[in-house]
Amino acid sequence: MEVLRAEAEWQRAGAYSVRIEGMNRRHHISLREEFDEHDCDGTRYIVLLDDGYPVATCRFYETDGMSVILGRVVVLPEYRGRKLGIRVVTEAEEWIKELGYKEIRIDSRLETTGFYEKLGYMHTDDTVIRSGSFDCVRMKKIL
Repeated sequence: MEVLRAEAEWQRAGAYSVRIEGMNRRHHISLREEFDEHDCDGTRYIVLLDDGYPVATCRFYETDGMSVILGRVVVLPEYRGRKLGIRVVTEAEEWIKELGYKEIRIDSRLETTGFYEKLGYMHTDDTVIRSGSFDCVRMKKIL
């Protein structure tokens, strides 16, 4: 499995393809909802490639100079159960640390909070927020 730190548009295409397959097609999320104002220059993506084929991704972007928002963690259905979600998040965390950020925030879907808790993320409060078609809670990790 190859790790790609994607910043250029041609590299981001790998992240986009995973998100189209994993979210747009699987959850019937429109392209307009899946791709927002944060899919642009300055946003960084981790893409896992299996023999050159993109199979997992996540993105992050700066919020205030010391923090980033991590999100759009997607693993293709046929690749789930191989700990690739953990891999893309930990690869992103390493890059985030190298860039000097001190805190990672995420809006986690309710059904995935256990995944993030195992990676050291904590709930910021118990407020449930609506993000697209999902109920989410805010979580964070201090680096």
